[in-house]
Amino acid sequence: MASTSLSLPSLKLQFPSHKSSSSRKNSSSHRVSIRPIQASVSERPPYISSPLPLPSSSPPVKQAKLPTRKVPGDYGLPLVGPWKDRLDYFYNQGKNEFFKSRIQKHQSTVFRTNMPPGPFISFNPNVVVLLDGKSFPILFDVSKVEKKDLFTGTFMPSTDLTGGYRVLSYLDPSEPNHAKLKKLMFYLLSSRRNEVIPEFHNSYSELFETLENELSTKGKAGLNAANDQAAFNFLARSLYGINPQDTKLGTDGPKLIGKWVLFQLHPLLILGLPKVLEDLVMHTFRLPPALVKKDYQRLYNFFYENSTSVLDEAEKIGISREEACHNLLFATCFNSFGGIKIFFPNMLKWIGRAGAKLHSQLAQEIRSVISSNSGKVTMAAMEKMPLMKSVVYESLRIEPPVASQYGRAKHDMVIESHDASFEIKEGELLYGFQPFATKDPKIFDRSEEFVADRFIGEEGEKLLKHVLWSNGSETENPSINNKQCAGKDFVVLVSRLLLVELFLRYDSFEIEVGASPLGAAITLTSLRRASF
Repeated sequence: MASTSLSLPSLKLQFPSHKSSSSRKNSSSHRVSIRPIQASVSERPPYISSPLPLPSSSPPVKQAKLPTRKVPGDYGLPLVGPWKDRLDYFYNQGKNEFFKSRIQKHQSTVFRTNMPPGPFISFNPNVVVLLDGKSFPILFDVSKVEKKDLFTGTFMPSTDLTGGYRVLSYLDPSEPNHAKLKKLMFYLLSSRRNEVIPEFHNSYSELFETLENELSTKGKAGLNAANDQAAFNFLARSLYGINPQDTKLGTDGPKLIGKWVLFQLHPLLILGLPKVLEDLVMHTFRLPPALVKKDYQRLYNFFYENSTSVLDEAEKIGISREEACHNLLFATCFNSFGGIKIFFPNMLKWIGRAGAKLHSQLAQEIRSVISSNSGKVTMAAMEKMPLMKSVVYESLRIEPPVASQYGRAKHDMVIESHDASFEIKEGELLYGFQPFATKDPKIFDRSEEFVADRFIGEEGEKLLKHVLWSNGSETENPSINNKQCAGKDFVVLVSRLLLVELFLRYDSFEIEVGASPLGAAITLTSLRRASF
């Protein structure tokens, strides 16, 4: 997610075999259990070849040249314009209406405005906004845009929050450390690849047991806090081979991460405080990093003590152990943990709202495939679940876990929307609000609807190139030379695993949806146990 999750080379690179088993209790003696499930990532998904297309005898259709327009919009008076746009963005209109109203005003999906936070945190909030699926991908082309220090947009948090280092997410591929650090992230998951599926099963089985207990005693159960704990446990166990509860950190990881992330992202968040107070405290001045120094040190100590082999590898690559550890912490806690924290509740929100019919279809597909695979959960087995895969992609499309992307023009260029061409000058900051690009009605039919089977079949698969959540197209892969989310395929894998674990265990679920500063707040009101 603009390098929002921990590294995993393409899932096409297969993992060596590894098996583990665990048992599941049945609440009815009449059920036929397909557990124990052996978690294996050893099997290669079937390779499907397609014939090369024959050369066409017809001449290519020449597209009409788009009219050239001056980029509409302006930035207003210094200080006043950015401040007014900030109030509109957060309070007067909200994000979606902020952009919709300006599209209507300028009759263009490309226009000029200011992006928060503005004064007195960022003093150059001027951007050119790209809000359609045709213009947006320019933000991924590092031959045309620079990504240096743009991970959080028009401001960069203090490096005091990351040990004094500019971590990988803030580096442009042209910087020497970018390739070294991205290689290190790839190495981390490669070295622990055997543990991903079994540890996900272990951690999220604990999550479901926690939710069931809370439901039985209170009649409802909050998902978010339990998901945070399960996510951190999973990442620590699978990537570092340690259960946090067996260390000095205990169960404090998610709480410490939450405070630390708040100090980095507070200029972009709404916490629900009185508007005047919140805008003054959260959006006008930086919170002092010293207030979370001890919390950060506890996290740093945890990662330093439990990543010896990865730190050894870092030294071989040419990165100091200290810099490597700060990057491991950021990749795990901000990128990976943050991605799971936001995306899992959002995905369950859309699936929950879709209702029992979709739940039944998912359960039938998942159980059938796993049963025919000798009860094993493998990547190859999950490749045989087209509806489940489509649901994950549709969730990423309709509500990308990272909404914003930035890039600074490296040279003068022309950007095209569906309707016009626009001249961009070297040094101008480009901004894209991703949910508008991935819900472009000129690309996606019923673009505002959650269509569970959207990506099934040949025509559905063609649309994957327009799923852009990872700072790149879903049909492209992260490399040391681009800024695509290093863990793109890891995010897809764990999202699939969540649905597999969920629908192996339950027939259906019901939810209530609320708001939170990051993603949706989900309360479960029903979990119906699987009736085999």
